[in-house]
Amino acid sequence: MNALFSTQKPALHLAHLHPSKPSSIPSSPFLRPHKPTSNNPWKLNANAKGFGGGARAPPPPPAPINPPAKESPSGGGKKNKNNNESDEIPQEVFERMTARIFVSVGIPMGLGIGLLYLIGFVKERNLMDLPLWVPFMTTLLTFTASILGIAYGGLSTSLDPNRKGSLLGLEEAREHWEEMWQEETEEEKKE
Repeated sequence: MNALFSTQKPALHLAHLHPSKPSSIPSSPFLRPHKPTSNNPWKLNANAKGFGGGARAPPPPPAPINPPAKESPSGGGKKNKNNNESDEIPQEVFERMTARIFVSVGIPMGLGIGLLYLIGFVKERNLMDLPLWVPFMTTLLTFTASILGIAYGGLSTSLDPNRKGSLLGLEEAREHWEEMWQEETEEEKKE
């Protein structure tokens, strides 16, 4: 950004230049001469490094649609890593997860908006002199809880389509949290 907005160099005042005197144009790292195609022999040079002209590398070859399956170390045939059946979420689970996310986001957000209206009502009626940090902290806490509700709504949903799970989903959230961290540590050990 320093190259574009430099406070150390004086600004270019091109309005006072005479068009018939190209030698009166001040030197600048942004202007470079090129083959004149018009009356102006100068062209703005504002290309980012690596995006300027020159030879371009050919595009990478397209990835195969179905990568070849790798053989297992025991030599017992081929193993397909693309198991799409376990990656799909059943419709019942998706609907439950969506409902839990709406509830876990909506309750703190509604509470925050309601508290802000209540604080505004109290300040308008001069019922109590509240400091400015009260609405700020109210907004911060309730909207942060609302954002965290997205993650909690997903983690607290039972992934078994036949089992609904508990009302608050604390057991499911604890199980999914532990599984998520186990997978993370296993991936780190593999690397």
